[in-house]
Amino acid sequence: MYRRLVSALLAALALTAQASSLLVEAESFDNHGGWTADAQFIDEMGSTYLLAHGLGRPVQNAETSVSLPAAGTYHAYVRTYNWTAPWHSGTGAGAFRLAVDGRELPTDLGCSGSTWQWQYAGAFEANGKQVKLALRDMTGFDGRCDAIYITDSKDDLPPSEKDDLDALRLQHSLHKSVADGGRYDLVVVGGGIAGMHAAVAAARLGCKVALLQNRPVLGGNNSSEVRVHLGGALDLGPYPALGTMLKEYAPTIEGNAAPAANYGDDNKLQWVKGEPGISLFLNLHVNSAETAPDGSIAAVSGVETLTGKRVRFEAPLFCDATGDGTLGFLSGADYLIGRESKAEYGEPSAPDEADKMTMGASVQWRSRELSQGDTPRFPLFLYGVAFNDSTCHRTPVGEWTWETGMHADQLSGFERVRDYGMLVAYSNWSYLQNKLALYPDRTLDWVAYVGGKRETRRLLGDYILKEDDLVKRVNHEDASFTATWSIDLHFPDPENSRQFPDGPFIASNHHVFIYPYPVPYRCLYSRNVPNLFMAGRDISCTHVALGTVRVMRTTAMMGEVVGMAADICRRHGVRPREVYHSHLPELKTLMTRGTAQPDLPDNQRYNEGHHLTD
Repeated sequence: MYRRLVSALLAALALTAQASSLLVEAESFDNHGGWTADAQFIDEMGSTYLLAHGLGRPVQNAETSVSLPAAGTYHAYVRTYNWTAPWHSGTGAGAFRLAVDGRELPTDLGCSGSTWQWQYAGAFEANGKQVKLALRDMTGFDGRCDAIYITDSKDDLPPSEKDDLDALRLQHSLHKSVADGGRYDLVVVGGGIAGMHAAVAAARLGCKVALLQNRPVLGGNNSSEVRVHLGGALDLGPYPALGTMLKEYAPTIEGNAAPAANYGDDNKLQWVKGEPGISLFLNLHVNSAETAPDGSIAAVSGVETLTGKRVRFEAPLFCDATGDGTLGFLSGADYLIGRESKAEYGEPSAPDEADKMTMGASVQWRSRELSQGDTPRFPLFLYGVAFNDSTCHRTPVGEWTWETGMHADQLSGFERVRDYGMLVAYSNWSYLQNKLALYPDRTLDWVAYVGGKRETRRLLGDYILKEDDLVKRVNHEDASFTATWSIDLHFPDPENSRQFPDGPFIASNHHVFIYPYPVPYRCLYSRNVPNLFMAGRDISCTHVALGTVRVMRTTAMMGEVVGMAADICRRHGVRPREVYHSHLPELKTLMTRGTAQPDLPDNQRYNEGHHLTD
């Protein structure tokens, strides 16, 4: 890979030797205005991009100043994508223009073509070396800008192939070396609920911890970006102290797709920052792992999503709390994806034949009552998904059931999954307001642009949790955190699938109720990467078993167990497997005690699910 990058870089240098050029990454703009930095697809894109997520109202300009080699005539290319193209063959929804020193260039960008592409924006005269660039959104419907390439030769077209484009980015980057992020006892990758609890528990027990999160906020699906409320019960099982740390900071208000304040982003941030043993790195996406000859992870590296700076972290122990199993994948961990067959693990709830179907991702949305200055009616939005009186959803809010991507690749193809979620939300609301004249006193208030995933990779441990464990209550000597949620598996709603066979977007689910069940510790570390823990929806389980352990109060408990095990590893100089073989009584003592503060309020009694009782 490195040789390919070097070769591509040399080729790029040769091509531009006679041209003066400048690459401006959109996320590096001095002022994003109303545009949002979207880093969800950085692995596929090679970079973060700016998104004009205005819900049909044009957002404020993004602006920056750049220095050119000299005054003169220049040409601007903009890397952009017509995101409605998979469903609509005409002009797309996300149009915007590039302005230079206050003068708009003539091309409407982001509304033609069908792939990410360099689009010619136009030529301009620079009277001096310093010019001001601005992105002017025209529609408020998710126009997107990855980068701007400015050159004094119109024939100097920037490359589109990823390796060549990566080389171009490196050529123009201010950060060509990798910075030292430090050495830690434990590096936790992923700042959702599971990762937060792994980091805090380990730090409270004496570990030096780095918590790496590729978003600007903590909490994952429970953040204001996604807005899924916490689920599962606490205070049950052999170790009722596990998870009670949630009572220190977690939201006390029930509800999905609720106002942003309900999810307490700042409470989460201050809770983590309050632990002196944690170094928190927000907006840092891990995309590289260095492994030793025995398969263990020696270091991980990531890129700051807003600056492009690369940072490297060393530790004897790592935890994959990414949800997608990203660190496990990078380090060669064994994993499962999709649904296993009935025969493979003897699961009655599994399909007869294995397939690649997963539970989907929710793009939730909400409306609110009109206030002074609001636009009274949503723009007409007709971009390939047509509703009628029978197929529209007469609702002012879209919760978890608005779920897409069950038959799609939610890793490399997730941008399209997310985009379809936004497309159907906009299309449905447009039909309600423009065709049925419903909700005339309401306006669209929020549509998630960060998709709330439920299932991708599941990393394999020394034990794979399966349906029999849960319904037959199989006893394990290394019982740890307690699963309380039903086996809750999602699938495309049959009626919605009949109405929209090319793209269902509403989910149904099926519950198999269980007694509270303590899950083996062996599900929380990799079977073939010796120093890798897992916490969250990527732990060692089948698709069926994931249906119960994936809810966030449960992932908080598993994160806490990982933090405890990491401290045992630190103190004894061992790895996760040796905790099971040689230090299990010590882990049980820690799980009995927990790491929460004493005398906490009983404030987590909502959305506990319905479990069986003896």
